[in-house]
Amino acid sequence: MSTYRVAQVNAAGGPLEITEREVPQPGPGHVRLAVEACGVCHSDAFFVDGAVAGITFPVVPGHEIAGRVEELGEGTHGRGWRVGDRVAVGWFGGSCGHCLPCRQGDFIMCQTLQVPGWTYDGGFAEAVIAPVDALARIPEGLAASAAGPMACAGVTTYNGLRRSSARPGDLVAVLGIGGLGHLGVQYAVAMGFETVAIARGADKADLAKQLGAHHYVDSTAGGGAAEALKSLGGAKVVLATAGSSDAIAATADGLTHRGELVVIGLAPEPLGISPLQLVTGAKTMRGHASGTSQDVEDTMAFSALYGIRPMIETVPLDEADEAYRKMLSGAARFRMVLTC
Repeated sequence: MSTYRVAQVNAAGGPLEITEREVPQPGPGHVRLAVEACGVCHSDAFFVDGAVAGITFPVVPGHEIAGRVEELGEGTHGRGWRVGDRVAVGWFGGSCGHCLPCRQGDFIMCQTLQVPGWTYDGGFAEAVIAPVDALARIPEGLAASAAGPMACAGVTTYNGLRRSSARPGDLVAVLGIGGLGHLGVQYAVAMGFETVAIARGADKADLAKQLGAHHYVDSTAGGGAAEALKSLGGAKVVLATAGSSDAIAATADGLTHRGELVVIGLAPEPLGISPLQLVTGAKTMRGHASGTSQDVEDTMAFSALYGIRPMIETVPLDEADEAYRKMLSGAARFRMVLTC
């Protein structure tokens, strides 16, 4: 293969266009992957629209990458990777290793975190160059099309729950059962939590049951999500995957004493939660960001063990723009995945 195809955006907000490039060689500490699948994440919009610092066009988005190691760059031999290995690369696309968070071992908080599709070309392509520390091994039995979304949506929800204060048997609520939440519900059930799925409308009840939730709460009914959680004894943890500040804030009073609100859904508006709400119940609220390549590997291993899979719609790379627009419109259910 002397050339490979990419789906790139040539100007902020523009369409994804297919073009050919010369196949790049991996530099020191990097590998080239033959991409087999790449999820389409809502966060890709930050890069397509040029809404974050450091973006230069053309941009090749995509940070839910699954494929095979095709070539090892200098300095990567002896690191445990071989040509042909099945690997994923997610939001964590490499770290500097020397900033304060990295020196503390908190690599996902690296001050110069590398993100595919932002700091280097992403996975909407037939090949991608990635730092070796970004690689996560895909377990047997997990298809590339399922592994891709695990590298961002999966690891974010899995880590958000396993690093929470909840323990098996605790009541845990997942707010929103879309692209993130439908995985969050599955993880919560597999971790042994009494799981509540919260969404808008009665029509989501069957889906919640299908995903394994023990309870479903229609946030538009009765006294709302908080009252419903109180009636169940109060949630030890609410995993907020919905991208709505109002919806997130509306769950705070449904936490039990010393309950925890874990926010992973992105919204620009401030959260309407008062100090009084937090102090009187000794409640906590924290944001949670994705996970490292090892976290991605842990997520995929757990998913393979418990049969947890994202609900996906696969389309060929040629239809990248259509897939991206479908994701933006909310018509996708639940993850669009490009395949090569």
